[in-house]
Amino acid sequence: MKSRFANEGKTLITGWDIGGAHLKMAQCRDGEIISAKIFKTPLWLGLEQTREALREIDELRGEGNTNVFTMTGELSDTFTSREAGIAGLLDFIEMEFGAGNTLIYAGRSGFCDLSTARSLGSDIASANWHATASLSAKLAGTGLFVDMGSTTTDILAFKDSVLVNDGYSDAERLLTGELVYTGFARSALIGIAALVPVRGHMTPLMNEYFANTADLGRVLGTLDEADDKYPSADRLPKTVAGSIQRLARMVGRDSGDLEEDEWIDIARWFSEQQLRMIHDGAFRVARKLDQAAPVIGAGIGRPQIRQLAKRMDRPYVDFGSLVPATDDARDDASKAAPAAAVALLGSIYLDHQTAA
Repeated sequence: MKSRFANEGKTLITGWDIGGAHLKMAQCRDGEIISAKIFKTPLWLGLEQTREALREIDELRGEGNTNVFTMTGELSDTFTSREAGIAGLLDFIEMEFGAGNTLIYAGRSGFCDLSTARSLGSDIASANWHATASLSAKLAGTGLFVDMGSTTTDILAFKDSVLVNDGYSDAERLLTGELVYTGFARSALIGIAALVPVRGHMTPLMNEYFANTADLGRVLGTLDEADDKYPSADRLPKTVAGSIQRLARMVGRDSGDLEEDEWIDIARWFSEQQLRMIHDGAFRVARKLDQAAPVIGAGIGRPQIRQLAKRMDRPYVDFGSLVPATDDARDDASKAAPAAAVALLGSIYLDHQTAA
């Protein structure tokens, strides 16, 4: 049976998500994701960081490809405002890819060309969550979509193949629980808790960036090292011993002050606190769904999302198993879910345009 995303005989469709810390890409051919990748692009240092990443993967871009974009990088402090960020990124896309065979995902307004996109800033801004959740709604019908990346977690409900979100902008979604500002690799531990139990005493944390959530995953064995693309907080080796030392600094200690299993328990406690933050948002968002609705998990933080599904007593479905993808690309498609989603949604859109 032909995939519902089939765009057979047409050009390769490449989905892109231009973020403030990473550039995500996914390639779709004949209705399925064949590859997906994530690149380190610290946009706060300027657009040249993203441009350099594109130079390094120039052979993957190819002539004649259809390129489909979503973005979150407009929030980077490279830009003076969100509006300036959207305009700057649209200029960047036109300069690097041209206006032909280029589509912008404008969320609730669908796909558009670059010219039209310039008047749809509020729809385009940080709309990558809309792409992934909308695609999940098309494929799963009803569920709770949760995408935990390196920095943030998106939580969206969909029912009868339609999104039932309460917020749209970042500001709105922070209020509704649909955006929780915590991630699996780059979040500072001071943003998760103010106190941590150390040998039975609730100990205040140092208000410093001494350690991050990648250190927790490394200590607990839940982190794929390939997903931690930035230097450690102290720029020293990314080892379990190094992560324990960074964790120790958070409570004013050295790693030798406690036994290793005690530090593992402290890492586990932090992870639990983070899970509670996500659960608080998910509990609010899931009120619209019956208990049989599954959790659809995407992003590098799926170890946490699996725990969330257990906590909520809901089935867990991996985004990578839900979307049409080659076996080799499924895991990467889940990690780079927004790029995979706009590529597949772009395939549907182009098929409809051709049929019309």
